[in-house]
Amino acid sequence: MRKDPAYNDLLADDGDAQAEPQASYRAGCFCGAVEVEVTGKPMFAGYCHCADCQAWSAAPINAFSLWKSDSVRIIKGEAELGTFNKTEHSYRKFCKRCGGHVMTEHPRMRLIDVYANLLKGYQHRPTLHANYASKMVSVRDGLPKYADLPADLGGSGETLPD
Repeated sequence: MRKDPAYNDLLADDGDAQAEPQASYRAGCFCGAVEVEVTGKPMFAGYCHCADCQAWSAAPINAFSLWKSDSVRIIKGEAELGTFNKTEHSYRKFCKRCGGHVMTEHPRMRLIDVYANLLKGYQHRPTLHANYASKMVSVRDGLPKYADLPADLGGSGETLPD
């Protein structure tokens, strides 16, 4: 999981060279054959209401944490990691043994969603709702509700009421 240096990133590189140690969190599939580790802080955290996330997770909302690709590493079971992509925007990763979902690569954004509920010890601090125009349930939590995505992530930036 390495960045392609020739790829034009939607997000500017913030030169993130910090001297202090960064937090790291681990996540894995249902059976434990696959494990990933993330380091630092996610670029974005929130809830996705898109039809693809709903179908993939069999739930009305997906709690996401989007990390820079160089902050995510597979530490166990890389050979057991399968990939499914319905579109070029999302490559969904799952364990080939148990079918457990692990993460989704978003090449256009150069970010990886390691599902927030899988990260041990991670405190999910959502800041937004994405794809709220296709919501199945309403959530009244005071967070911004984007019709699709924030402009920073290549969306329209249009917000909707609670």
